[in-house]
Amino acid sequence: MNRMVNRINTVCLEFENMLLFIIGYIPSHYIRRFFYRISGIKIGRGSTIHSRAVFYDPKNIVIGEDTIVGEDAVLDGRGPLVIGSHTDIASQVMIYNGQHDVQNADFKAIVEPVTLGDYVFIGPRAIILPGVKIGKGAVVGAGAVVTKDVADFSIVGGVPAKVIGERSVKDLNYKLGRAAWFR
Repeated sequence: MNRMVNRINTVCLEFENMLLFIIGYIPSHYIRRFFYRISGIKIGRGSTIHSRAVFYDPKNIVIGEDTIVGEDAVLDGRGPLVIGSHTDIASQVMIYNGQHDVQNADFKAIVEPVTLGDYVFIGPRAIILPGVKIGKGAVVGAGAVVTKDVADFSIVGGVPAKVIGERSVKDLNYKLGRAAWFR
C-alpha cells in the first residue's frame, strides 16, 4: 500500500513538473511568475524566471528579490534550494540538489540543500551540484561544474570549479533592473 501511495505522489509531481514546463513557454514572465508562485515557488519582489525553465519539485525553491533566472535553467527543488537577492543566473544553468550514490549497491538517492548568496553571478551552462553553498558576491564562470562550496567574492571556473580570482569590489549594492516583458 505504501508503495502505491508513493507512486501516485510521484506521478502527481511529474504531472505538475510537466505543466510548469509547458507554462515556461508562455511569452510573458508576469504570467509565468503567477503560475510558479501557485505551484509553491517563493519568488521575491522584482525577480523573474525567463522562459523554458525546468523544475523538480518546486515547493522547496526560494528566490530572493531582484533576481533573474535565465532561459532554459534547471532548478532542482527535491531538497531546499535557496537563491539570494540580486543574483543573476545565466541561461542554461543547472542547479541540482539530488543525485545518486554511485558507491551504494542500491544506487540510493541523496538529497542535499543548495544555497546561492546575494549578488552571485552564475555564468551560462554552469552546473551546481548537491550540497554546495555559493557565498555572497561570488562568480561562477561559464561552463563550470561546482562540486564544493565557493567562498564570498570568489571567482571560480573549470571542471571541477577552482578559484581563479576574487572580486575586488566588496560593497555590492546594484540592482539587476527590470526584466524584459516577453523573455
